[in-house]
This record gives sequence, structure tokens and C-alpha cells, in this order.
Amino acid sequence: MSLPDENQRRQSASILHMQHPDAAGTGRRIRRKALILVGVLAVGFVAVQVTRSFHTHTLAKNAEIAASALLPVDVITVAAAPATSNLTLPGETAAWYESTIYARVDGYVANWSADIGDQVKKGQVLATIETPELDAQLAAAKAKLIAAQADAELAKTTYDRWRDSPKGVVSEQEREEKKAAYSSAVAQVKLSQAGIDRYQALARFKEVTAPYDGRITERRIDIGNLVTAGSNASTTPLYRMAQNNPMRIFVDVPQSAAPDMKKDVEAEITASNLPDRIFRGAIARTADAINPQSRTLRVEVDIPNEDQALVPGMYVNVKFEVPGQGLPQVRAAALVFRNGGPEVAVVDKDHRVHFHKVAIARDNGGTVDIGSGIEVGDQVALNISNQISDGDTVQVNAKESPAHAPAPQK
Repeated sequence: MSLPDENQRRQSASILHMQHPDAAGTGRRIRRKALILVGVLAVGFVAVQVTRSFHTHTLAKNAEIAASALLPVDVITVAAAPATSNLTLPGETAAWYESTIYARVDGYVANWSADIGDQVKKGQVLATIETPELDAQLAAAKAKLIAAQADAELAKTTYDRWRDSPKGVVSEQEREEKKAAYSSAVAQVKLSQAGIDRYQALARFKEVTAPYDGRITERRIDIGNLVTAGSNASTTPLYRMAQNNPMRIFVDVPQSAAPDMKKDVEAEITASNLPDRIFRGAIARTADAINPQSRTLRVEVDIPNEDQALVPGMYVNVKFEVPGQGLPQVRAAALVFRNGGPEVAVVDKDHRVHFHKVAIARDNGGTVDIGSGIEVGDQVALNISNQISDGDTVQVNAKESPAHAPAPQK
């Protein structure tokens, strides 16, 4: 490079510097601000990392503390079942008698006098049936009887004459023939009378009457309806009626309580629509067999129902007082149901949990009698968490025993 060129550049730079004297200072200020911004960002980054690290450490510490803390459980002491206990089960009311009334003769309804809800007496006429065909058959049978009686009178006269004739005038064979004709005529009279008796018996069924004192629960007829005798699938019933005093209560008792269902065991019956009434009765009879589908025993309780407050088909609660067996009793909340069957979490003196398989002897609703697996005096957990495993140590919160526990809400 030649010296004149270098001098020329320096002169040009000098001229520019002279034209812009603040350009160098501005550049330095920009670099200074950039350095300050970088420093602030670096300090912020470090602060964020420190804060995040502190929070992470705190969370880890809290998680460690929570993991090492004992899970609280409510524990009760297993008590013996009381000497007697109340077993409340659903039941259904049923009439003492309940009948479907069909026509016994063919015809049409002439009139009816009993309607749904009416209280009727035994033998009371409920409806009348017109029977033109039956009336004609009865008239024909009566005419046939008159003809048979006339034939029988003539046969008797003839037989008497031939019987009293001197020997040799008529043959013995003819005499026997007249006797046989007379006997046949007498038999025909009896046969005709039997036909009349039959039709007269059917005619009495023209009046449909109540078979016992009771209440009409259904009416299926009206004036002019054709009715057919019989009670098969093609015939229509005329009435349904029931006798509601006394009243039957049917209860299906679980198999576990079936041995306690003996005759004369007292029962109290209540209904939700009669909150102020308690009906008292006793077991009158049982099926004495377990239903293989439901595994229950059908029990029947008979109770008086003079004021007809109960009607057939009502849902009721039936409370039996049954003797206890002295078995260990726990709240239903102590049971844990797993694949292997029901279990109970027993808490030992070191507050360790041990799951015991148990056999349920009787389910009383709020409490359960245990046949095997635990003993009276054991400490068992209520509503145990699925986070607790066998052998875990827990924090024990003592609760009341089943005998002092509040009754379950219904």
C-alpha cells in the first residue's frame, strides 16, 4: 500500500471525527447498557434457579415427612353380641282369603249390586245372570219327567194286571216282560228327575254370591256382558274379593337367621304410610325349607286387622326379637371385601395391622355377628384405607364398641 493512500484515509477519518464528535461516546454508552442488561438477566436467572431449587427441596422434604407419617385409623373393640337382638326385615301383607269369582252358568249379566271397595257378607248376591238356554233345558227336562211318569203309570197298571192274572191265562215269560217294562219306566222317571235336579242346581248359580265376608277388590262385569261358565284362560272373572281380618305377613328370612325363626316368636310390624301404628303378631308357620334361588326361608306372621288399616300388597317392616349366640360382633364398617372373601383388619398392641379372614354368622344391618376369624376383645379398624397393607403400622383413634354405637339410619 502506498503512503499517500494511508494519509488520505487518516485525513478522511479526521474529517469524519470532526463532523461527529459524539459518535465514540454513544457507542461506549450502548456497550455499557448492554453489559448492565446482561448482568441483570444473569442475576435473575440465578435467583430463579435458587428459588426453584429451594421449592424442590421443600417439596421433597414434605413428601418424605408425609411418607414417614403414620396413617390414622378408627379402631373399636370387638364385643360379644347381646343376649337378644332385633332383626328387621322387609315383608309384604296378604289377605287371609283371596278369591277370584267366575260364572258357573252361561248367559249374560242382568244386573250387579256390588262394586269395587264394597264390604260384603257371606251369601250376599253380587250379580244376577240371565240364562235363557238353561231355562229352556230345565223346562224340557220337566216335560220329559211328566212323560216318563205317564209311561211309568201305564207300565205299572199293565204289570199289575198281568201279575194278577190266573195261571195259564198268560205265560210266565209275558209276565216277566211286563215287570221289566215297568222297572224300566220307573228308572226313566228317576233319570228324568236327576236331569231336573241338575238344571235346578245350575239355576241357583244365576245369582253370584260372596263365598265369605270380605271386600270387593275388583269388578270385571257390566250389564249385558256375555259370561261363560268355567275358570280357564278363555273366561273372564266376574269379581275378585279378599278377607283382610286377620292379615298375613310374608317375610323372606336370610338363611343365616333361619334357625331362629320358630313358631310363636313375636314380631312387630310397621308401615311407612302408618307412622304412628305398631301391629303386633307372632310367627304362625314357616316353609321349613330354604329357597334354593334366594337362600331364604319363607315365614308367615298372622296379625289382627279389625279396622282394616292394612290392605293386601303393602310393603312393611317386620322386627323379630331373636336370641343371641354370644358371637363376636363388629360394625359393618369393619368388614373388608376382597377376592378371598370378607376380612377384618385387626390392630395389635404395637399398632400393626393384620387382615383376618372371617365368616359372617348373621348380618344385622348396622352390625355383623362373626362366626370365626376374630375374638371378643380384639381391636379392629373401621373403614380402613386401601393404602394400608398387612403389617403396616398405623395411628390408632379409639371409637365406641358396637354395643354403644348409634343405630344405623334407615
